[in-house]
Amino acid sequence: MPTDQVVVITGASSGVGRATALAFARTGARLVLASRSRPALDDVAASCRAAGADVRVTVADVLRPETVEEVAATAVTAFGGIDVWVNTAAVMAYGKFEDVPAGVFERVVEVDLLGGATVARVALARFRRQGRGVLIFGGSLLGTVVTPFTSSYVTSKWGLRALIRALRLETRDAPDIHVCLVSPGAVNTPIYRNAANYAGVIGKPPPPVDQPETVAAAIVRCAHRPRGTVSVGLANRIIALGFAVTPPLYDALVVPLMRVGGLSREPVEAHHGNVFEPAPPAAEGVHGEWRPSWWQPRRAAGTAAVLAGALMAGRWAVRLRR
Repeated sequence: MPTDQVVVITGASSGVGRATALAFARTGARLVLASRSRPALDDVAASCRAAGADVRVTVADVLRPETVEEVAATAVTAFGGIDVWVNTAAVMAYGKFEDVPAGVFERVVEVDLLGGATVARVALARFRRQGRGVLIFGGSLLGTVVTPFTSSYVTSKWGLRALIRALRLETRDAPDIHVCLVSPGAVNTPIYRNAANYAGVIGKPPPPVDQPETVAAAIVRCAHRPRGTVSVGLANRIIALGFAVTPPLYDALVVPLMRVGGLSREPVEAHHGNVFEPAPPAAEGVHGEWRPSWWQPRRAAGTAAVLAGALMAGRWAVRLRR
């Protein structure tokens, strides 16, 4: 899928954003990469240049609108415009709501939701002037369902999904401007270890787990053939169905399942992770260390089938009690 698209990526230093930068680089895209960490950005840029891409880097914080404006200006100055803007900038916090400090909770919501709004404001202003453009947000299954011990992240992702829906409605007058949401389930990235933590143990991605490259490939496809919402993950639809159709059963199961599948046994002292400042460059790679055997497609499909059976059984039980 060769292209010379101009692609801006905010949140490019780690995880899905970093994998997306590399995926676009292999297509021949011209890249503007942004995050809070210059050392991590330089590392990503070097890999993208090795793949043949023309790359610019800009240190930016999505909570500082002037730095996001600078990202757009860099793209326009270097390449003449912006074809695609991908925002994957996000932070996360673990712990019961009452255990997470108010400042940490608020910063997670600010970065993941209000930071996304800042990116949208800058990107859409440029797209309006051009008359075209694709804005892609990295979302999450947790923008559709709720899990315990992640309240700030869940709150921000639900809000982001609503914002994106509103932006789609408001850009219906511009058929060549697209606002898209790519929502994965669990992904093997460093966000779980880099997250703020007040749960006492390190978080981990609950199975089934996708690799960042799978999500990056979906983002690249969406850039070429824009779709409103793209779900990435074998079990996403089943989990979302259970959340919507059998809420009592979902609520009964999700806490123990989260304790087993979403929290490790590795103890950790309370800390604010990368919520207020970037993680060290060595912690901002593409992958985390989470590669459970459940990730294998056949096992993931089996897990999804078991979950589906449990949800359907719960639905029939609810009907019978009525």
